[in-house]
Amino acid sequence: MSHNDSFGPTATASQSAEVARLYARFAAVEANGVSPIYEALAAGVSEDGTMCDRIAELPPAKRQPNLVFAASRHLGAPVRDYGRWRAWLSEQWGQMLPIILERATQTNEAARCATLLPALAAIDGPIALLEVGASAGLCLYPDRYSYRYRTASGIASLDPGDGPSKVVLECELRQGEAPTRLPQVVWRGGIDRNPLDATDPDARAWLESLVWPEHHDRRERITQAAAILAEQPPRLVAADLNEALPKVAAAAPPDAHLVVFHSAVLAYLQPEERARFRRTVQDLDCTWISNEAPAVFPDITAQRPEGTASEGHFVLAVDGVPTALTSPHGRTYEAIPARS
Repeated sequence: MSHNDSFGPTATASQSAEVARLYARFAAVEANGVSPIYEALAAGVSEDGTMCDRIAELPPAKRQPNLVFAASRHLGAPVRDYGRWRAWLSEQWGQMLPIILERATQTNEAARCATLLPALAAIDGPIALLEVGASAGLCLYPDRYSYRYRTASGIASLDPGDGPSKVVLECELRQGEAPTRLPQVVWRGGIDRNPLDATDPDARAWLESLVWPEHHDRRERITQAAAILAEQPPRLVAADLNEALPKVAAAAPPDAHLVVFHSAVLAYLQPEERARFRRTVQDLDCTWISNEAPAVFPDITAQRPEGTASEGHFVLAVDGVPTALTSPHGRTYEAIPARS
C-alpha cells in the first residue's frame, strides 16, 4: 500500500519490519474477535510501509498499538476507516507525538478482579493488597465489586456483604469452581511510575481513551469504579516498582496477609528488571499473584500441561505456579489443572 503524505522515512528497514510484525500480530491475536476497529487499524498499519516507518521513529516502548491508537482517539481521530484515520494521523502527528511520549498504556481494567478473585478468595484472614503498576488503583477493590460467573451449570453470583455493587463484573468460568467468598481487604497500596487520580477529569479521559472503541461497558465501569475508589482512596506511590516494593510492602499492617499482584505490567520491564522484581517479591513474606502474557515468565508458562494453549491469554500464577489462563480484559477464566 502506498500513500503520498508528509511522513518521512528515517527509521531503519529492520525497525519498520519489526513494527509491521508487531501490528500484524496485534490484529491477528489480540484484536481479532475482540475489537473489529482495532483489528482493521492494526492490519492496515502492518501493510503500510510508510506508517511503519513513522511509528518506528518512536522509542521502542512507545510503538505499541494500544498507545498509538489511544493517543489518536484522545484527540478525536476517526477510527472506523483506516484511510480516514491515516489521513488524520498524517496531519495531526505533531499534536499526537507529545501524548504518545508523555502518556502510557495504564489500562486500569477493574474486570481483571474477576480473574484474580479465585486466587484471592483462597487466602484466609485479613489481606493487605499491594499492586505494582497500579495506574489509578481500580483493581485494588476486589471486595467492593459484584461478580457474575457464567458456568456450565448457570450463573454464580457473589456480592459484597453490604449488598450488590454498582460495579458488576461478568466472567465466563471455564473449568474450576466459582469463588464463594470475597477477600477481607484491610489495606490497599499501589506503586506506579505515574499513578493516576481516577477522580481527575483529565486522568479519567485518558483511561477512557485506552478502552477499545467497541467496549462501552468498560468505559462505564471506569466511572462506576472511580466513585467507589473516591470513598476510600488507596495509597498510591509514584516510584519505580523495583525501588519502592520493599518499602511499601513494609508499610502494610503486620497482622494482615500481604498479597503482591500485577496484571499486564512486567512486559514493559527489561528482562533484568523483571528478574530483579521476581527475586524481590519472592524474598517478601507474601503471596505473589502474577497475571501476565505467556512470554513474561516463560518458565512459569512452561509448567502448564501440554495442550493448554495460552496464545492471546494471560497466565495467572500464584507464587510462580500457573493456575489459570485469563483473557486480558477479565472476560474469561480457564483453570489450569494442577500437575499430579
